[in-house]
Amino acid sequence: MNHPVVIVGASMGGLRTAESLRRFGYLGPITIIGEEAHKPYNRPPLSKEVLANEVTHEAVAFEERAATADVNWVLGTRAVSVDQEHNTVTDSSGMVHPYSALVIATGLRPKRLNLANGDLAGRHALRTLDDAINLRAELTPGADVVIVGGGFIGCEVAATAAKLGCDVTVIHHSAHPMLRPLGTELARQMQLRHEAEGVRFLLNRSVVGVSGDSRIREVQIDDGSSIKCDVLIEAVGSDSNTEWLESTNIDLSDGVLVDSAMRAISTSGNIIPKVYAIGDVARFANPIFDDVPRRVEHWNIPTETAKRAADVIVAQLSDDEKFESLVQEQFKPVPSFWSDQYDIHLLAFGSLSLSDTVTLVAGDVTGECVFEYHRGDQLVGVCGIGMRSVVQSYRAKFI
Repeated sequence: MNHPVVIVGASMGGLRTAESLRRFGYLGPITIIGEEAHKPYNRPPLSKEVLANEVTHEAVAFEERAATADVNWVLGTRAVSVDQEHNTVTDSSGMVHPYSALVIATGLRPKRLNLANGDLAGRHALRTLDDAINLRAELTPGADVVIVGGGFIGCEVAATAAKLGCDVTVIHHSAHPMLRPLGTELARQMQLRHEAEGVRFLLNRSVVGVSGDSRIREVQIDDGSSIKCDVLIEAVGSDSNTEWLESTNIDLSDGVLVDSAMRAISTSGNIIPKVYAIGDVARFANPIFDDVPRRVEHWNIPTETAKRAADVIVAQLSDDEKFESLVQEQFKPVPSFWSDQYDIHLLAFGSLSLSDTVTLVAGDVTGECVFEYHRGDQLVGVCGIGMRSVVQSYRAKFI
């Protein structure tokens, strides 16, 4: 097997793809191209325990395994284009990388607010290790921290900043933080627990501008009010990193559309045989729920999709007779995520945001509890505060 595999994206998904290729028997060359200077690391702790302490690559780096010791890492470099006719990727240094299989693992980047005076210092988003290093330096006791966005990242950072002694305000467009995934009852309870730690919420509100001298000193709200701000953290969603693919015929309407084998789909609906996508950037249908392709930003999806793509790639490159049957197999990963906020541990399986009814089924919402999420009669998710064994028992119900 001397067919080269090129993986664009040097985060967890890219690493897991390389590891899985070796596990399934691929012995050929692997090149991983990554825009960051760092080798792969674990992102979730960046808004939680790592941000609360010293932020270093060592604290979050994944273990390097012997099986991938010969991977060619091209770091601090962006992929800028793909030539589908000649099966090559060109990077920002001008180097051309030929491939027999291309894996798109470029993930997401934070959305940023379009603000008047937006060039003032003090604005942050949190996605990368360098983002966390820069933010941690400004989370000092007494700092006025304003977080725009009350999703999981915004609330995790709020909890960390509050524990570090900052004065924290969360501005969110809904009636409660984390409302869309958690539902009203659990979201309201999480808000109360944050408020008990001193976090202030401005709900059903948005930010329209910032002001200051060389850095932000105030944030303007859409109701005409202003609040003090030393550090502005923008946690308002993500965009897919697919601009480098715009000259291709890949369907990029929301990330990269793929089939159940993680093979990219063209704008005309055809499979692109040598191109795959995995992780946050891949949009695929999950038969557990329905036949609607969706991107899934949960923690386990990069690993699950990497394994699936690697299995198919190895069968393709080795002309294995099982290839045709393999690509027809249903791919049904069970999405899961966790969130630590103060001493609260949230664990969930499924796709909570698909639900139309949310029901408390165990415990007490003011303590440890478990909620079920249904769409009609179908169980689509479960989420709990604590009661880990109860929540984990639900995983088998989705398989």
